[in-house]
Formats: sequence, structure tokens, C-alpha cells
Amino acid sequence: MRRWWASRWVIVPGIMLIAVTAWNLYVSAHDGGTVEGRVVDAAGQGVAGATVLLYERSFITNNEKQRTISGADGLFRFQGNESHALQLQAEAAGARSERVTVRLWFRAQDARLEEPLRLAVRSP
Repeated sequence: MRRWWASRWVIVPGIMLIAVTAWNLYVSAHDGGTVEGRVVDAAGQGVAGATVLLYERSFITNNEKQRTISGADGLFRFQGNESHALQLQAEAAGARSERVTVRLWFRAQDARLEEPLRLAVRSP
């Protein structure tokens, strides 16, 4: 019987079961749909009152789904994102950031941007 438990017919499915269970536990703990980040100016200082737009990406279009305003320190937060592919962009007082693509591992994954949205003055 001990030899049967040590066979690949038990060990491989057992490892797969553990991996799938761990992944599902991770997903269920991180699927709140929260997206957070920061808006900064060219000098790296937080920008208060910037409008941040969240676009949901599809195969051919980017549809605006939400918008929020950054706080006094430039921080922003979206709740209830249901997508796994999105773009973010910030605008404030004649300046706009590049559109940043955020690719998530699963639908409604919580995310925090590693790099801030950096505002640059728009050219006329």
C-alpha cells in the first residue's frame, strides 16, 4: 500500500489539487475589484483634484466605465471593477497623463499601480 501512495498516479494529481485549491483561495481573497494608484506632476508631487478615468478594454474599443477625483496627496481609488483588462488616464488643469494599460490575472482582481500616472502639459 505504501508503494501505491508514493506512485506518480497519486503524487501528481495531489500536487495539482493543492495548486488549484491555493490559486482559488488566493483569487477569492483578492477579487474585490479595487484599483488604486497615484497622480503626480512632472516633479513627482501628488496632484490633488485630478480626474482619473478607468477604461475597460475590449478587442476593438476602450469604453469609459468609471471616473474619480484624486485626493489631496494625489491618491485615487476605484471600486467595483469587473474587468481583467483596463486602461487608466489622469487629467488636471491643462495636463494629461499617458494612458496606462493594466492587465490583470483574473476578472475583478485588486490592483495597485506600481508607477504613478504622471501628468504632462498638453501641446496646443
